[in-house]
Amino acid sequence: MIPMSLAQVAAVTGGKLSETADPDAVVTGDVEFDSRKAGPGGLFLAIPGAKADGHDFAAKAHAQGAAATIATRPIDTPAVYVDDAVAALTLLAKHVASVAKARIIGVTGSNGKTSTKDLIGQLCARLGPTVATEANFNNELGHPYTVCRTTPDTEYLVLELAARGLGHITKLCEIAPPEIGAVLNVGISHLDGFGSIETTAEAKSELPRFIGAGGTVLLNGDDPRVAAMAAKTEADTYFFGLGEDAAVRAADVDPGDGRHAFTLVTPAGEARVRLNLWGAHHVHNALAAAGVLWRLGAAPEEIAAGLAEAGRLSERRMDVFTRPDGTVVIDDSYNANPASMGSAVRTLGLLPTGGRRIAVLGLMADLEEQSEACHRRLGEQAREAGIDEVIAVGDGTEPIVEGAAGDGTEPIIDGADGVTATHVPDQAAAIALLENRLRPGDAVLVKGSRYRTWDVADHLRAKEETDQ
Repeated sequence: MIPMSLAQVAAVTGGKLSETADPDAVVTGDVEFDSRKAGPGGLFLAIPGAKADGHDFAAKAHAQGAAATIATRPIDTPAVYVDDAVAALTLLAKHVASVAKARIIGVTGSNGKTSTKDLIGQLCARLGPTVATEANFNNELGHPYTVCRTTPDTEYLVLELAARGLGHITKLCEIAPPEIGAVLNVGISHLDGFGSIETTAEAKSELPRFIGAGGTVLLNGDDPRVAAMAAKTEADTYFFGLGEDAAVRAADVDPGDGRHAFTLVTPAGEARVRLNLWGAHHVHNALAAAGVLWRLGAAPEEIAAGLAEAGRLSERRMDVFTRPDGTVVIDDSYNANPASMGSAVRTLGLLPTGGRRIAVLGLMADLEEQSEACHRRLGEQAREAGIDEVIAVGDGTEPIVEGAAGDGTEPIIDGADGVTATHVPDQAAAIALLENRLRPGDAVLVKGSRYRTWDVADHLRAKEETDQ
């Protein structure tokens, strides 16, 4: 964090120091809400939770060297007392962002945020000290937590911006105002919060709306809803995509084995890129990252080299590994929506294998009244991608079977295109079925919303593995 005395922390957060706190003690470490991570010179954020109360761990944090605890009730160790710990963290993050020298980059979209943020973070790190959102820690707690990790040496702060309703992204931008923003796409997801894709688009447009004159907005020109956001910002606006009119585009795209190659075309020149990430969706993610780096002054050759070296940082996202028996596994089980599911099954279809291609697909959550149609379409996409076998896991996934192998009501349907589609009630049943069906050389995709296929992925990973 930016060094601050405890007196300054109290002033910024509107808090009051405990009698045991030294006003002149300087905070030089990070802010942590997990006492196991609290360290010398840091701040411990005591948050009352459903299963545990952070205040009960304040003494442990103090013993590990924390300068003080941000607390909402009396404790025996040095503290800054506030009314609301998360609100205090937000105020602290606003202050840090206002005094730091870091150039702030924001990324949003219906899917691909985490992977694109990871790409931008890795590319920026080649230019100078960089702080980026960990995993998808992108909400009202994770966002200010990330901002507070900024130090006096930080040159780039890369932030993933999430929302489940209108106004959420604006609030995150107010904490750390982005100089550069990228909007990746607008798709069908979180309809329980947004209600419609039009509302989703309105929410995502809050990032370009927030960035004013002198800033930069990068928009996916291949997504009409995103491209329309150009009219909603006063910032310098550039499109990325596959179209000829995009300022940053991919030409001569080669899908390869699922790790795509393309010629990166920018206003500053061209360079050939071969990604080390699996899936066609990473082409647009890479273009968004390339656009950010171009605006930061990096040369095309430098950007291409960084993209070629960039790897997967966040777990359960297109993690491809080979088991000792030769089975290739694509663990993309972290989350799912219609766009990411479609991309994943197409990647499985491209994957070189001497065996069968098997897709284990869980529920796509929060699709509301569009759920049945979206799951049926997913089954059709699996058939179109050349998938040999589809295993649909859990309630609500029955339409996947119908789409994959034709209409019908039987739990196992052998389709005319040679697709075997099976519905199973839960992950245990899916694991049992895989144990009977898997043969050496097969390729398996595992994907679903959140935890709905994690057990399957973990079972496949349990044996010794080799990253692809």
